Amino acid sequence: MGSTESMGRRGFAIGAAGAVSGLLAGSDALAADGGARDGSRAMAREPGAVAAEPAAGGAGRRREMRAMWLATVVNRDWPSKPGLPARQQQSELVGYLDAAVERRLNAVIFQVRPTADALWPSPYEPWSAYLTGTQGRDPGWDPLGFAVREAHRRGLELHAWFNPYRIANHTDPSRLIASHPARVHPEWVVPYGGKLYYNPGLPAVRGFVQDAMFDAVTRYDIDGVHWDDYFYPYPVAGQVFDDDAAYAQYGAGFPDRAAWRRNNIDMLVEETSRRVRALRRRVHFGVSPFAVWRNRASDPLGSDTKAGVQTYDDLFADTRRWVKEQWLDYLVPQVYWHLGFAAADYAKLVPWWARTVQGTGVRLYVGEALYKASDPAQPAPWQDVAELSRHLTFSRNHPQVRGHVYFSAKEVSTDPSGAMAKVVADHYPHRVRPPR
Repeated sequence: MGSTESMGRRGFAIGAAGAVSGLLAGSDALAADGGARDGSRAMAREPGAVAAEPAAGGAGRRREMRAMWLATVVNRDWPSKPGLPARQQQSELVGYLDAAVERRLNAVIFQVRPTADALWPSPYEPWSAYLTGTQGRDPGWDPLGFAVREAHRRGLELHAWFNPYRIANHTDPSRLIASHPARVHPEWVVPYGGKLYYNPGLPAVRGFVQDAMFDAVTRYDIDGVHWDDYFYPYPVAGQVFDDDAAYAQYGAGFPDRAAWRRNNIDMLVEETSRRVRALRRRVHFGVSPFAVWRNRASDPLGSDTKAGVQTYDDLFADTRRWVKEQWLDYLVPQVYWHLGFAAADYAKLVPWWARTVQGTGVRLYVGEALYKASDPAQPAPWQDVAELSRHLTFSRNHPQVRGHVYFSAKEVSTDPSGAMAKVVADHYPHRVRPPR
């Protein structure tokens, strides 16, 4: 195996999602009522089982996050392909929820707005093409409502995962339905790197993407609002993100374009945080960024890493500030590298994030690259089925780490490498509740 590991973020490979595991909810499953839409649900149910799990060193850990991402973009996990009958889509989705229960997880992060579209009947954006194969076509059922209800019945939290700015994985606006907001407002759109994005520098965009997301927050009994690592797009060599007009109009008073861009993202994060807390205080707001804020060579406050991407400089996402300002309820850095990886060592990044959250009210969960386990394209450490389990053992030495999130549902369910089973056997003897 090679000695290097890709610095890239999680891959969304186009292809069949694979067979859904036949795992069923057994004695660990909990009946729960997921119907309440107000504060009364805190009395109606507590997601997850109540058993305490002894943590490393013998100390009891009664609450920790054990979650999986369930990705819908390009049908990565679900549905396995567009256009399936509603009953088959529902069966696949339930299969993933049952797999989460079988693996003694307690939360699912369900991607409901992958590309400026919706997996619920939204008045703002069209139905996702990943459901039916045709953008805007009603699938005949409500996936988000169904997922919330079925997750809660199994004692699982359901966090709604939104992508704020990504419009399409192509650059042809004519492929969007005529009523799509990106076609109605072409001035909002920037093509870059083979994709279409909303321009984060426009106040109208910032307001719109919040309204589109908050339609779901208002209408559904979700447990969390979740974003991943996509803010300004990842850099593409030789290409320029053309926001000249927006910068000319709104960039006065900033020392440079980078500072203005960071402020644009900061405003979206802060405003979303305020709206979530004002509307549904028990709904948690979390972000899962690329794990390197800045390398120490760029900033003495940064991590001892040599990453080719830094969220502060390249994505204009000041993730450290979001923690220090406590705009987030939780953070899930995607620490998708093995212990000992020279450019971005898991054993250096987890302690760095633990120090960063210390003294704040922000909970730290670690994003885990389950999809890399036993992948022949990955370096030697990932060929060891115990690599991921060692991550959890290492993290238990840092009390600020309150759990782990696995990418993604397909690998949690099918577990071709056995790495997930090893994690469960070594660390999850019982189900526990997520932090609250």
